[in-house]
Amino acid sequence: MPLTRREFLSLTSGVAVASILASAATAQTGIGTNYKAVVFDAFPIFDPRPVSVLAEVLFPGKGANLMNVWRTRQFEYQWLRALSNQYVDFWQATEDSLTFAAKQTGLQMTPEAYEKLMGEYSNLRIWPDVPEALYMLRKAGIRLGFLSNMTKNMLEAGLAQANLTELFEHVLTTDQIKTYKPAPSAYQLVIDAFALPREQILFVPFAGWDAAGAKWFGYPTFWVNRLGSPSEELGVEADGSGKDLKTLTAFVLQRT
Repeated sequence: MPLTRREFLSLTSGVAVASILASAATAQTGIGTNYKAVVFDAFPIFDPRPVSVLAEVLFPGKGANLMNVWRTRQFEYQWLRALSNQYVDFWQATEDSLTFAAKQTGLQMTPEAYEKLMGEYSNLRIWPDVPEALYMLRKAGIRLGFLSNMTKNMLEAGLAQANLTELFEHVLTTDQIKTYKPAPSAYQLVIDAFALPREQILFVPFAGWDAAGAKWFGYPTFWVNRLGSPSEELGVEADGSGKDLKTLTAFVLQRT
């Protein structure tokens, strides 16, 4: 359940702050300019796991395979369309990749099952650690934003459901420029919106490829690696990493 301001004030007592800062031991740290803004990909905030749970409920014993094919094609379709100037938005690319995944795995995807799986993307809940971490960052004077491949309607609906809309100064989506991350023009949206130099903007991805893309662009990057994935072999590393937003908050508050 989202935190009220009164509940947040109680959480930011000395005990809560000490707990947040203690988690810094699990995060890498760096030296440089203090961060003025923290900008998130969607999935460090929104929990995609219920989509996988539903897939297994609908297709017992086969849901994991469906999800593997679906996720792979979801991003491949986005990148292929961006490279070929054949853009469709995140929602359409996700629908198309689900249709392909059902065919690839030989599953009989009924209209009802299709609607249920797609419906999970319009009803994503936040991870449990999100409200406390976001309030801590805002209390420290950090400006917050999103940069996601998801559509703005999807992002804003999720924030409204969690009562977190007011915490985000900018909700940016690559749909605004009809491309996808990791295109440099996608990451440029944040600089244009916040009017800050890139070294003062900490980018927070969910996926290793997004961490690499942000680093290539020049952002300091903290990878919230909730799934414990290995780093991509792309020649760059995030400035910090951790398994949750507690480690992110510790990383940022050490530098303010």
